[in-house]
Amino acid sequence: MKEKINKKFSKILNNQLDGVGVVEIILILVILIGLVLLFKDQITVIVTKAFTSIATDANNIVK
Repeated sequence: MKEKINKKFSKILNNQLDGVGVVEIILILVILIGLVLLFKDQITVIVTKAFTSIATDANNIVK
């Protein structure tokens, strides 16, 4: 009896966790693209500073 209940519970749990639908993936992509567009200038500044810092540090290591 206990084994039967465990199998049913496992089946229900697996059905709820199986796969991500296309709609969910599209919604996540839309949200990510929206955030990138919203914070485009800030992201550009951060990436530029990071690469400048990397180049400076690399030059200091090579010297």
